[in-house]
Amino acid sequence: MVIFYRLMEFCIQSNDLKIDESSLTGESDHVKKGESFDPMVLSGTHVMEGSGKMLVSAVGVNSQAGIIFTLLGAAVDQQEAEIKKMKKEAKKQRKKKSLTGDEENVTGNSHMNSPAPVANKHDEAQDGKENHVSAEKSSSDSHRKEKSVLQAKLTKLAIQIGYAGSTIAVLTVLILVINFCIDIFLTNPRPWKNTYVNDLVRHFIIGVTVLVVAVPEGLPLAVTLSLAYSVKKMMKDNNLVRHLDACETMGNATAICSDKTGTLTTNRMTVVQSYICEQLCKTMPKFSDIPGHVGELIIQGIAVNCAYTSRVMPPDEVNELPKQVGNKTECALLGFVQGLGKNYQTIRDDYPEETFTRVYTFNSVRKSMSTVIPRAEGGYRLFTKGASEIILHKCAFIYGHDGRLEKFTRDMQERLLKQVIEPMACDGLRTICIAFREFVPGKAEINQVHIENEPNWDDEDNTVNNLTCLCVVGIEDPVRPEVPDAIKKCQKAGITVRMVTGDNVNTARSIATKCGIVKPNEDFLILEGKEFNRRIRDSTGEVQQHLLDKVWPKLRVLARSSPTDKYTLVKGIIDSNISDNREVVAVTGDGTNDGPALKKADVGFAMGIAGTDVAKEASDIILTDDNFSSIVKAVMWGRNVYDSIAKFLQFQLTVNVVAVIVAFIGACAVKDSPLKAVQMLWVNLIMDTLASLALATELPTDDLLLRKPYGRTKPLISRTMMKNILGQAIYQLAVIFSLLFVGDQLLDIESGRENIGKGPTQHFTVIFNSFVMMTLFNEFNARKIHGQRNVFEGIFTNPIFYTIWIGTCFAQVLIIQYGKMAFSTKSLSLEQWLWCLFFGVGTLLWGQLVTTVPTRKIPKILSWGRGHPEEYTEAIAIGEEKFDLDSDKKPRAGQILWIRGLTRLQTQLRVIRAFKSTLEDLEERRSVHSLHSLHSLRSSRSHTGPWPPRPLSDITYIDEDPATTKLSPQQASKTSERDDQRLLSPNTLRLPPHHPQFAHHAPSPAANAAANNSELPKPVHETRI
Repeated sequence: MVIFYRLMEFCIQSNDLKIDESSLTGESDHVKKGESFDPMVLSGTHVMEGSGKMLVSAVGVNSQAGIIFTLLGAAVDQQEAEIKKMKKEAKKQRKKKSLTGDEENVTGNSHMNSPAPVANKHDEAQDGKENHVSAEKSSSDSHRKEKSVLQAKLTKLAIQIGYAGSTIAVLTVLILVINFCIDIFLTNPRPWKNTYVNDLVRHFIIGVTVLVVAVPEGLPLAVTLSLAYSVKKMMKDNNLVRHLDACETMGNATAICSDKTGTLTTNRMTVVQSYICEQLCKTMPKFSDIPGHVGELIIQGIAVNCAYTSRVMPPDEVNELPKQVGNKTECALLGFVQGLGKNYQTIRDDYPEETFTRVYTFNSVRKSMSTVIPRAEGGYRLFTKGASEIILHKCAFIYGHDGRLEKFTRDMQERLLKQVIEPMACDGLRTICIAFREFVPGKAEINQVHIENEPNWDDEDNTVNNLTCLCVVGIEDPVRPEVPDAIKKCQKAGITVRMVTGDNVNTARSIATKCGIVKPNEDFLILEGKEFNRRIRDSTGEVQQHLLDKVWPKLRVLARSSPTDKYTLVKGIIDSNISDNREVVAVTGDGTNDGPALKKADVGFAMGIAGTDVAKEASDIILTDDNFSSIVKAVMWGRNVYDSIAKFLQFQLTVNVVAVIVAFIGACAVKDSPLKAVQMLWVNLIMDTLASLALATELPTDDLLLRKPYGRTKPLISRTMMKNILGQAIYQLAVIFSLLFVGDQLLDIESGRENIGKGPTQHFTVIFNSFVMMTLFNEFNARKIHGQRNVFEGIFTNPIFYTIWIGTCFAQVLIIQYGKMAFSTKSLSLEQWLWCLFFGVGTLLWGQLVTTVPTRKIPKILSWGRGHPEEYTEAIAIGEEKFDLDSDKKPRAGQILWIRGLTRLQTQLRVIRAFKSTLEDLEERRSVHSLHSLHSLRSSRSHTGPWPPRPLSDITYIDEDPATTKLSPQQASKTSERDDQRLLSPNTLRLPPHHPQFAHHAPSPAANAAANNSELPKPVHETRI
């Protein structure tokens, strides 16, 4: 699978070559290319079938895509320049009106005296500005991405915490103000002084500080840090994450639909059994034991009817195995030829690809590949290889004992299937049949076809029929040694693994058994694609969900399946309602036709080695090693993201509860908060920025796979977490209030309650320091959210955590001892510091007591962040709504505040996409040239060459992902979830109507470099799928 980026090429040799030009023309049908018809291959298009050689004729901005894309960039710059010019002219006009305003008022005809062209120009500027703004708005609001499960739960939780915090903040301000008014105007009536304004402002600041502490603005940072850190670390685990939300979605995965070849197996194939001339060999046969004419046909059929890009190379080291380059199945057959002592390259030199008469390339429908070559004696010879049971049904003859030609009857076919092919498949071997057919102009033998003229090669069904079977080989593809253990971990983690493969059902059953997907005597289904479709479709051939719901829960292996079957299975599992929680499905794929299934899945895994570009573009994560065990690591990282956010929430909510209640009770009891505004902001810094960095970078452990998936409806704050939050809050509040009311007597220091507004005191400094110490030591407790007792387990595996913790402690010492008026603190003695440390260490001991309390006694109503993600749609929509300040309906100030707060929770999750967009814009600017040169270049190109250019449709958007330009309706919604599209209206671009616009990637530096060196000789590219 190849995508041509920034190239324009001419096809000089092709075999059944078909190109997807939907990104250029908007047409979904594949376009056939050839030397004598439509040979031009344009940039941005995809090779979907076949193979060919191309002569590069233009690269970079000289290609058709480069010209149009540069036009778009130049047009945007021109539009921006026009808008700036209009704004300047409008500003000059306003200045002119302001200078002549008095005179105009006297005459009373200011509008009449104003020059009409200026007014028109001003209106044009306004129109241009409005068009520009509307284009930006349509770009941002063109689609609303469906929020992931974690995002939805965090949004719901933020709303709940925000309402609670705002309520207490308002009450705190009211109580402080009421107490102040009672004291000034009622208890001891005094005249109003201007200095009282400072007191009211101080009360208001305390309320705002409570609100700042209560609102969890550190959540976006924690989410972003956790995701970014996980994505970076996942690269080392061979997971290239393309969409951030896929990382946390894997934590909820309940089903994995995996390919077999290369994912569950090593994808290093070798021929271990062969059936030639009624002789079954379980070792490598000798060429001398094979009848001469049969052996020559087998070697020629393998050498010619395999992609010439598939080769077996000598090993780099003496004791290593030969290197397989290209298709692994074909490499196994070529290795079989070498094992017979023959050189396949000699035959390829005699039959270069240019001499091929016709090639029927392999695809999921044919499940075979056929090549027609000319015979030296005249006529043609067709070689075919493919799935054994399919090819055998097309065979009418077979070479028997001693190479005698025999008719291949149905009974012989059934006997061969049962006695040879099925035992091979039961051993986990992939069986391949090799056959041939000859077309001769003269006298024809019984297995030959007499021809007068060249056959109709387009009639494939009649051409590839009545074949002569040469041999059947069994190819071994061993199971990866780490896969059985990985699948066992998935099953313990509550994840169902299903194998979806195109191999024989017996082969699939054997591999599934070796992997541990199915076990003997288990009541699970192993179906072929035909039987699967028969069970799930009604009499009209339509898929029925209720029928599919009877199949998929027990289905473990789907053999001889097509990409359509995979898509149907994935869609059916996702759309099923037979359980309370919707299944979260991950899918692996490597082929172009796997794109729909990868898009439909909650998480799509593409193969980095064997995967096509279309599959990679449709995926969320790319497995750089094509290994199933890497998927298990992705599950661990996904669950670790959930745990990291939960740890941060457990820590932050404890601080929130304590700080808010202390501020509130302090306002009621002592008419001031024991924790000053700057002190609470320091605590807010500890619990937001530093804690998110410390707790969001924990490494995953194998214990994550011992739990079931979280599920879409499980609350983000579990009862165990709420028990820890409330338990620690009770301890800290007891300590703080004890210090507040009797701490001055206990420590024999001056009371801070009687010195309100008279500067910092040691009393309130001890309260502040004890609170910070308890918060810091509680950070250890927050590392465990599932009731574990050893809170120090694995602490030294995260140097970020203990570095931040030690640094925060050091900063706290400096603040207490040297902060003074800046932090409203007074230096403490050693004894007072020991008391603060004692209270801090007490949180660790208290945490052990809290862990002992049974979780089942905690009411479920205390679990926050519960509910279906669909319930959050309205709240999320409010957070993203863009209010028009000129509209009749004005939002309330409080509503605007919460809207902005909720929007912040969404913003940082878009950081990476913003960087991506910025980089692409920079690359666009580099390719901008003058419109005049582009018009002349395009004009000169349009009048040269023997082939007229293909018409281009005028579509009005730029899609950053060419793989999404050809999608079925079912995939459209998935595309809108993951791809940011930048809409550019004709008014914004100001392009002439005849200018083509199409979807394409931004130019890469490599492409620009190629454009700068376009005078060099153009290379010949060879492409094969």
